Amino acid sequence: MKVLFLIFMSLLYCSMANAQLWNPDMGNGEYKNPVIYADYSDPDVIRVGEDFYMVSSSFNAMPGIPVLHSKDLINWEIINHVYTSLPFDKYDKPAHGQGSWAPSIRYHEGTFYVYFCTPYEGLFVATTDHPKNEWELTHMLSVELWEDPCPLWDDDGNAYLVRSKLCGDDLYIHKMSPDGKKLLDNGKLVFSDPTQQPTIEGPKIFKKDGFYYILAPAGGVNNGWQTALRASNIYGPWEQKVVLHQGSTLINGPHQGGLVELSSGEWWFAHFQDAGYMGRVVHLQPVEWIDDWPMMGYLEPDSEIGIPFEKHKKPDMGKKYEAKIPQTDDEFNEGQLGLQWQWHANPKTEWFRMNENTLQLNAIQNHSQEGNLWMVPNLLLQKFPAPTFSVTTKIAFQADQEGDKSGLLIMGRQWGYLAMERRNDGDYLCMQEGKFVKCADATVEIESIKITDSQVYLRVDVDEAAQCQFYYSLNNKEFKAIGTPFTAQKGRWIGAKVGLFCLNPNLVKSEGYSEFEWFRYN
Repeated sequence: MKVLFLIFMSLLYCSMANAQLWNPDMGNGEYKNPVIYADYSDPDVIRVGEDFYMVSSSFNAMPGIPVLHSKDLINWEIINHVYTSLPFDKYDKPAHGQGSWAPSIRYHEGTFYVYFCTPYEGLFVATTDHPKNEWELTHMLSVELWEDPCPLWDDDGNAYLVRSKLCGDDLYIHKMSPDGKKLLDNGKLVFSDPTQQPTIEGPKIFKKDGFYYILAPAGGVNNGWQTALRASNIYGPWEQKVVLHQGSTLINGPHQGGLVELSSGEWWFAHFQDAGYMGRVVHLQPVEWIDDWPMMGYLEPDSEIGIPFEKHKKPDMGKKYEAKIPQTDDEFNEGQLGLQWQWHANPKTEWFRMNENTLQLNAIQNHSQEGNLWMVPNLLLQKFPAPTFSVTTKIAFQADQEGDKSGLLIMGRQWGYLAMERRNDGDYLCMQEGKFVKCADATVEIESIKITDSQVYLRVDVDEAAQCQFYYSLNNKEFKAIGTPFTAQKGRWIGAKVGLFCLNPNLVKSEGYSEFEWFRYN
């Protein structure tokens, strides 16, 4: 009986712990928002047959532009990235806030296309025959301050590209070659109304029932709304209508996204909400066409503008699909990193090695003073998967030089970590925290203890107030708190992240490393 009781309690603990990760599928035919409670900024969605594909911004994180797949718009998993790195030296270090902004994904004549801009390198397109396969990246145009491109292949075979500019307000349309690889003109300003639609950006263009439509958010990320533009000619004039706003809900924004039609004839809109330290999380709203306008969410009494649903009946797919969320845990036994991981800059092969059953992170030279991690490229991170969670990892620390350091990290404009560090009198377990500052010590030590074990279990708990508390254990059973709680903060256009690092501050190259056996959300 004692054995059965222990087994029951173990299963109960696992069930309670797993429940901490957000599951939007309520199991009763309904879903709750966000459908992805993680930082998938600027989502765009298409349907090809019975499959849905989503892409989102990556900014400085590599590999870039995750590609997600779903069968029902509710349950999503990562299947690929559009590129491994960007072909510019500046991205060998963290180019915070730069990199890929607001991609669009389309399918045309057997080819998948993803378009995006970087703020200072210009316009890119990536193509493939299937989203799971390798993408071919083409740098279409070197130009500054463009953003948020989206293509349209018209009924007559002509191709166009709509885009906005940095800081919004203006929308432009360019003629494009039929293969989608070259712009044919300088573009034409087609919409600008700073009084009624300030900071309009993120345009998505499509055609329906003889009308051209551009969906674009306006009013800013935190307090803006969704605008629909409509015209019978692609160059306008464009009518305008606000089709979704926050209203009386707690869903601020709601910001840009993608519109998709189901085979059942239903229409749905996936958009993001800025959720502070969580980043930009993904919501899903039903769409009803009223007087040839795509009205989103539901109408409050005496209102002509939709407001977001917190929960709703699931999209009509004709069948039920397995509940999924984008990947989180990694046992490091597949010979490659899980698709949930991203580096903070263009990755290099010498940073890590996949052993038979472990991930080896090497102590890469970094000369940032006082533990400043803001410009460290070899941070291996993933998105926060829920507003509250606990994650544990097992580390085997193999230092070579004084200063070698490796451990578990929460990263943003403010960061904190629990790490093993080699000092002149032995190895220490240290909890430190820091923040992005100029001309000042970035990181301070909160607590450290001398330790003789080379293998330690590291844990961090994150609560709904973004308070992060680190723990350690020598047996994976009794965990002791170390240091004090600190508050996670988002980065530059991205949410806070959790992950691993290994580095050394010396001029002489270190042969030190750490092996991580697994990374698990509890």
